[in-house]
Amino acid sequence: MYITKHSFEVINDILFYPLFSVVVFGFMTLYLVGSTGKIIANEVLAGMIYWQVLNIAQYSVGVGCLWDVWSRNLTNMFISPININEYLFSFAISGTIKALIILILTSTLSLYVFQFNIFSIGLFNTILIFINLVFFGFSFGVVMLGLIIRFGTKVAAFAWGFINIFQPFMAVIYPVSILPQPFRGIAYLFAPTYVFEAMRKNLNGQNAITEIVYALILNIIFFIVATIFFRFMLAKSKESGAFARLEG
Repeated sequence: MYITKHSFEVINDILFYPLFSVVVFGFMTLYLVGSTGKIIANEVLAGMIYWQVLNIAQYSVGVGCLWDVWSRNLTNMFISPININEYLFSFAISGTIKALIILILTSTLSLYVFQFNIFSIGLFNTILIFINLVFFGFSFGVVMLGLIIRFGTKVAAFAWGFINIFQPFMAVIYPVSILPQPFRGIAYLFAPTYVFEAMRKNLNGQNAITEIVYALILNIIFFIVATIFFRFMLAKSKESGAFARLEG
């Protein structure tokens, strides 16, 4: 809360940019309503709203660590009684809170400006989608955190933009079926792909529990891999002395 209140950069990243993105895609959906139909337009807008949830969750982990580095506070964090699990769990909590705030703000904007209710798919479905996206976002952020601790601030940009490289494969605003055949196999390696496919099914009044279960299984696997990767990067950073030089 302190960092957010005193940094326009953070306010822009976690508030203005997500809202602006939804506004841009919201106006695009108004155009799509006239040319492709309201269902597809709603799918595009819903995809962008939920993408902000995922993005903010992973952003909170990577940039949260960077603030400790920039303020020369990382060493203090690790010589305190706080252990690694608690350090990561704190990011999970803050990321979830930020993602929930963004979901509420963007859904309110969508409802009153573009007459689309993101909760029309049902509260239970919304919760399942939200949990899966935050889960993946946190795991992805842990991977970015491992890279930052190992290679320092020269890879800091990964905390902002690296996840966008994978966005085309996650079927955020279009179904997997439009991807070329070789890319579909890649798409189904990501849990969010199943989540966004489930979202589209829910918007069309279909049951999507199978997709949600697949997403949860992949999220658990990815979380385990991300945690192992982070611990490996942390050990390598300490071994090479890179960890001690992070605040230099």
